[in-house]
Amino acid sequence: MNAYGAGSRKLLSELVAHGSAAALPKVLGPFSITCMGIGAIIGAGIFVLTGTAAALYAGPAVLVSFILAAIACAFVGLCYAELAALIPVAGSTYTYTYASLGRLAAWLVGWNLVLEYSIGSAAVAVGWSGYFTGALASMGITVPPQLAASTGTLVKLADGTTARAFADLPAVGIVALLTLLLILGTRESARTNNIMVAVKLVVVLAFIAFGAGHVVTANWQPFVPPNNGTFGSFGWSGVLHGASVVFFTYIGFDAVSNCAQEAKRPQRDMPLGILGSLAISTVLYVAVAAVLVGIVPYQQLNVPAPIGLAVERIGVPWLTFLIEAGALFGITTAILVLLYGQSRIFAIMAQDRLMPPLFAKLHPRLQTPWASQLMIGVVVAAVAAVVPIATLGELVGVGTLFAFIMVCVAVWRLRALEPHAHRPFRVPLVPLVPVLGILSCIGLMIGLSPLTWTRLVLWVAIGVAIYFAFGRGKGRAQ
Repeated sequence: MNAYGAGSRKLLSELVAHGSAAALPKVLGPFSITCMGIGAIIGAGIFVLTGTAAALYAGPAVLVSFILAAIACAFVGLCYAELAALIPVAGSTYTYTYASLGRLAAWLVGWNLVLEYSIGSAAVAVGWSGYFTGALASMGITVPPQLAASTGTLVKLADGTTARAFADLPAVGIVALLTLLLILGTRESARTNNIMVAVKLVVVLAFIAFGAGHVVTANWQPFVPPNNGTFGSFGWSGVLHGASVVFFTYIGFDAVSNCAQEAKRPQRDMPLGILGSLAISTVLYVAVAAVLVGIVPYQQLNVPAPIGLAVERIGVPWLTFLIEAGALFGITTAILVLLYGQSRIFAIMAQDRLMPPLFAKLHPRLQTPWASQLMIGVVVAAVAAVVPIATLGELVGVGTLFAFIMVCVAVWRLRALEPHAHRPFRVPLVPLVPVLGILSCIGLMIGLSPLTWTRLVLWVAIGVAIYFAFGRGKGRAQ
């Protein structure tokens, strides 16, 4: 196989040597890395999708949906932990796939990660816009509806008439602000993220603490509502469908693996950050879901702000304001980490000549991949301005599950290709755990709609076409 073949791969020794020579400063410890993970995981999903999954698919058993999604993420998280410690360089799933399956597979993974990071951050930015305009409205400040909704969306004006929206400008604004922060430096971004994560955790814990005393246990019955005759609509198939929906709330934990090249001690810090953030977030998710469906009957939770509805039932005015603030902070940290992750993946792909070389250049003073970060910010802001959140959300989960499957395959494959490599963290029971991770992800994908599968096939086909038009023969020789 020639050095430029689609199956050519990078050796672990080359990856580690190349990563050691990189100029990115090592400024992140385990606390900051864990906060990056929590910041990515606990975002718009916990404030929106918990209610949707309970009302439409799983009922009170949405708790089980969260646990099923967490189990799938746990298998994948173990694989991420081994690979992040084994290959402590930027690039996440893209890099791991390049080392195990070759350049074409790596390109396709990088292409699908665009669905998770760029499209995901655009979707979350649209959600942020909704909470932001709502918070302003509660203070008597009205944002014209035409300037706070996706292009062409029919909005209702103050006089009762309707009009078509121009663009979602608050979504553009938050993406622009966070892009600037990321360009200014990783250390500064991490500090800001840590503060916002702390506020977010206080808010989530306050909801659990105050809400627990208002739970009506009768609202938990029946725990698994009977199926209404349609697959995925209540019953145990609804619990599976609910798991596929709430899986969106876990999207982003893999962004922690992009911190490897800036971690102080990646072999120790990366497994702690990945598994720690996943464990903390899962406990909080299940607790929030239990309190939410205990306060409000699940049939009433299909609303844009289900936790806000529950807080109204509690009847503590100041808690309502706290929840709104926490939602804004929570969603902001999710956007921050997703934008960060996408820029690091593009930068490493540019080093491999599968992206324009400009994306790999670091700012001479700030030492951040400014060109990659700026381009991503512009594209994400444009998408967030014009595309509805429902369309964006459908694209995110399937791309992420595809990438997760490739991570599990990479662990299994590298154990065979380079069995004697030093692994500071080892996945137990290989190949059982990677296989369970693959099967879990496939199970969640089964819960997605046929239209989503069609979009995945089209997206992959476009990626293959781009590879053979641009990337073939341009990759770094191995």
